[in-house]
Amino acid sequence: MTYQNYSLKQLQQIDAAHHLHPFTDHKELREVGSRIISRADGPFIYDSEGTEILDGMAGLWCVNVGYGRDELAEAASAQMKELPYYNSFFKCSTPTPVLLSKKLAEIAPKHVSQVFYGSSGSEANDTALRLVRHYWALEGKPEKNRIISRKMAYHGSTVAGTSLGGMEPMHKQLGGAVPNIVHVMMPYAYELALPGESDHDFGLRAAKAVEDAILEAGPEKVAAFIGEPVMGAGGVKIPPVSYWPEVQRICRKYDVLLMLDEVITGYGRTGEWFAAQTYGVEPDTITTAKALTSGYQPLSALLVGDRISATLVEKGGEFYHGYTYSGHPVACAVALKNLEIIEREGLVDRVRNDTGPYFAKALQERIASHDLVGEVRSIGLMGAIEIVKDKATKERFLPSGSAAVVVRDHAIAQGMMMRATGDTMILSPPLIWTRDTIDMACDRIARALDLAQADLRKP
Repeated sequence: MTYQNYSLKQLQQIDAAHHLHPFTDHKELREVGSRIISRADGPFIYDSEGTEILDGMAGLWCVNVGYGRDELAEAASAQMKELPYYNSFFKCSTPTPVLLSKKLAEIAPKHVSQVFYGSSGSEANDTALRLVRHYWALEGKPEKNRIISRKMAYHGSTVAGTSLGGMEPMHKQLGGAVPNIVHVMMPYAYELALPGESDHDFGLRAAKAVEDAILEAGPEKVAAFIGEPVMGAGGVKIPPVSYWPEVQRICRKYDVLLMLDEVITGYGRTGEWFAAQTYGVEPDTITTAKALTSGYQPLSALLVGDRISATLVEKGGEFYHGYTYSGHPVACAVALKNLEIIEREGLVDRVRNDTGPYFAKALQERIASHDLVGEVRSIGLMGAIEIVKDKATKERFLPSGSAAVVVRDHAIAQGMMMRATGDTMILSPPLIWTRDTIDMACDRIARALDLAQADLRKP
């Protein structure tokens, strides 16, 4: 590749001169220079200096089958040679999105059988918002357009995605959100449970916040509730088992649609194809992206339940929505091969029966007792480590989020890529991780915590 003709310093200089990064303080980045990741293999990434780093985030929650999968490159190449692109407009289709739609209908919850494609999770959530509101208009209830979401939720970075999400710093920069979206409490027991409140009771109380919002607006005004089965970018917040069944009961009681954002949890992360199956709920829409292609191509799939799709087909007329790359043939070819690999290697079953339970056990036994750790939690191959100043009181280091950044930087220096969000360290590794990989990760995290503690407790 031509980049090999450039030194690290030259690449950093060009990056600083021309490249605006996502979710970045650009002044700060340009002072230190970006880390250039130049290759990857299996569970490891390598920077331009040859440093090996165990990828604990699967890229950005997406590289479920790991790096260096020649089959995916070959699937892309073969499709590019045959048909690199054609659109899904003009009453046309191409073979790969047709076959992928069939496959997705087979692995999705039974009542979900239609698919709308885009290129990102943000696009999928935009589409879901439009589709849900359009559904109620077709049903003669256009006033039923309010969406209930949650504080600290992440549903993308577009205007609609940011509005659906519940992250205040993003809202402050929005300069005007999409109207008729409200946010309620999140199911985050570590900080929000009352003294002596059981997980079960807390889950019911967090769900009641959804019911309260429905009643405040009036059920005739509420279109849907949207939520991540496990809150991802907000800090891997895992709800109590009582939460989702109660949310579903409430939605059905008031005829409110249930929208699941499975951009992170979809395609095996929780030990089932979809977290909807893990929690036993039946959503009306499921937004997915990321692991659909394991990040090898940009592709999203909005899975649409039969209730909505039947109305759309029978009453809809034209739905004025779509993207140039909806159902991109190359991306869909890669997705088909990626799902084939996940199935062939039994990665979903492995997460459910082997690596997921081992990951939970390893975090509890090797990380939870550390002085800086207030709690560890996990589901499947998705975990969080709460960083605290005082384990007993849950007091955090000040300023907020500063301690987690120290841990993160030490982790990367120890060859472990982790993410810090607020005061929480989060993990979402490739599904190809083994028990040995988990042990390696825990070794490196433990060293990072020790080094961070030495820094943070300096007099």
